[in-house]
Amino acid sequence: MSKALADSLRYNRWANLGLIDACRGLRDEQLDARATSSSRSVRELLQHIVGSELTFVLRTKGRQHEGESRHIEATWPGLEVLREAAASTGTELIAIAENLDENAVVALPYQGRTYEYPKSFFLLHATEHGVEHRTEIKVTLALIGIETPDLDGWFYSPAAGYGREIANNSDPGAVLKPSVNELTVAYRVLRSRCDP
Repeated sequence: MSKALADSLRYNRWANLGLIDACRGLRDEQLDARATSSSRSVRELLQHIVGSELTFVLRTKGRQHEGESRHIEATWPGLEVLREAAASTGTELIAIAENLDENAVVALPYQGRTYEYPKSFFLLHATEHGVEHRTEIKVTLALIGIETPDLDGWFYSPAAGYGREIANNSDPGAVLKPSVNELTVAYRVLRSRCDP
């Protein structure tokens, strides 16, 4: 089991679903926006994130390019289908991490040859891949004046059950549950202390 990797993938699922939910109210021209003329559109990037996660799941099993993302990437499936697939693959990636044998390797065929990878690599890649393309979507939307959700780890912490205040700062068993507003204020204070 890899608890840290499973936790990273829980964040990844939360962030993917949060960004997909934030895109629900976008008009077609906003979903078709691109940061540059050579960039993928918001719509294409959402499809790519979710379709790639289907491939990452297969790669942990030594398989790929089986048409796994055809229903996601070939034509626009809509945000509901993307959200459902993102939730499902996110959950599957977490389960793979939770049951991971740290020494497991995968033999992956590619263009007539076979390459060996640690199974954990594909889970790490799924996390990094999500961060990269979610950031690209957020930048694209910011360029056209659309506010996006803050996907910083501090905003994930309440969903994960982290950052609870300890009553009287003395008894770790006596926990107070902070409000979202209190967490936001605490986040901003901590962030201001860390910013140069």
